[in-house]
Amino acid sequence: MEIVLATRNKKKIEEIRRITADLPITILSLDDFPDCPETVEDRDTFEGNAVKKAVEVCRCTGKPALADDSGLEVDALNGAPGVYSARYADEGSKSDVKNYEKLLAELKDIPAEKRGARFVCCMALAFPSGLKKTFFGYAKGCIGDAPKGKTGFGYDPVFIPENKKITFAEMTGGEKDSLSHRGKALKKLAEFLHSDLHL
Repeated sequence: MEIVLATRNKKKIEEIRRITADLPITILSLDDFPDCPETVEDRDTFEGNAVKKAVEVCRCTGKPALADDSGLEVDALNGAPGVYSARYADEGSKSDVKNYEKLLAELKDIPAEKRGARFVCCMALAFPSGLKKTFFGYAKGCIGDAPKGKTGFGYDPVFIPENKKITFAEMTGGEKDSLSHRGKALKKLAEFLHSDLHL
């Protein structure tokens, strides 16, 4: 079965392909469908944005579509940046470095024990039949005081998962996948594909 990822984010595509490598599906991306327009992410929840993207891409391509909306919720910032994680520092550029630098600046006076945070991922799968399914994954941890590591993307250099001493960006892809919000959501997707669609 072919599934279209509702993204052109190369690092996200790479991560999802890696995590779903043992499934009997072929992952396509919006790069394979250049006529599909970008979806405006104007919903106020991860689920709302993910479902909107999946439905629009499914309609455009005529194929099952998988969309991810994810972000970081920081306790000391009352859940911010949340759904605005990708454009936290600058609406136009979506710069990972600017985003986490703004986050670190806002937390500079917050002690280590109050820097709790979690990554949230909602995966939405939409089918041409109209069927829609959502799958959530969470990764708890805390925000470090400086960026560390060269792998990953987004806030990975400043996020230290629970019970670990290194950031997501200091881990291998496999290490991160076993702990990450996206990895957990995709595991639920895989269970659905196996049990409900018998793939």
